[in-house]
Amino acid sequence: MRQPAVAGRFYSDQPTQLQKEVAGFINVSEKKQKALGILSPHAGYIYSGAVAGAVFSAIKLPKSFIIIGPNHTGNGEIASINSEEEWKMPGGIVKMNCRLADIIKTKTTSIKEDSIGHRHEHSLEVQIPFIQNFLDDFDVVPICVQRIDYPTCKKIGIAISSAIKEYDEPVLIVASSDMTHYESRSNAERKDKMAIDKILKLDPEELYSTVRNHSISMCGFIPAAIMLIACKELGAERAEMIKYMTSGDVSGDYDQVVGYAGVVVT
Repeated sequence: MRQPAVAGRFYSDQPTQLQKEVAGFINVSEKKQKALGILSPHAGYIYSGAVAGAVFSAIKLPKSFIIIGPNHTGNGEIASINSEEEWKMPGGIVKMNCRLADIIKTKTTSIKEDSIGHRHEHSLEVQIPFIQNFLDDFDVVPICVQRIDYPTCKKIGIAISSAIKEYDEPVLIVASSDMTHYESRSNAERKDKMAIDKILKLDPEELYSTVRNHSISMCGFIPAAIMLIACKELGAERAEMIKYMTSGDVSGDYDQVVGYAGVVVT
């Protein structure tokens, strides 16, 4: 069973306190829309919880989730699924959707079953308490990706969309990413706007090239591109920015900020 990597640091490791922490970021009166995918941040909740809470508050949640995040550690396979063990979280045990994971693995050789890349990775698990706030019964397929080229992103995105079609039940694709890291607020907002504009235009290839060409330190641009590719294959027509902020809005330090964006794809 996978143990939580950042409980007690990024979010509370005490179930009751964690529940209160997450609930404080949720807007219960927000009108909810059906979504194919979302972009949600993965920093400590004190900094990015408001953005994650806003985006999860804006959507109708299905029972099954594919969560795609960047591999910060460099361990394990280039692209890995961790579906053969349950995940322990402060809010309870998280079930894996083995059937959906198996379908994805039949659609592409680019993703391997591998627990090593997931063991110390935080970008996927920080999404879980927000799902647990709304649902008692759900399952996930966690996918962790290192730096891959755009053609491989496309293969994985198409494989995920094909698997969802075959699975034939509602699935939400969650792309986990923070935006620009440790630049001034003005630089971060300028660079983040370039990347976000491509996301809102549903243009994964331009997102990929923009981040690379302009040295934007968006850690999850590859998960975001994969999410967009899959959503477009599933018929996505629009993307909406739900909330954007930086760590400076919390800390008051605007010289070295990290940006956070919440986007819904429908």
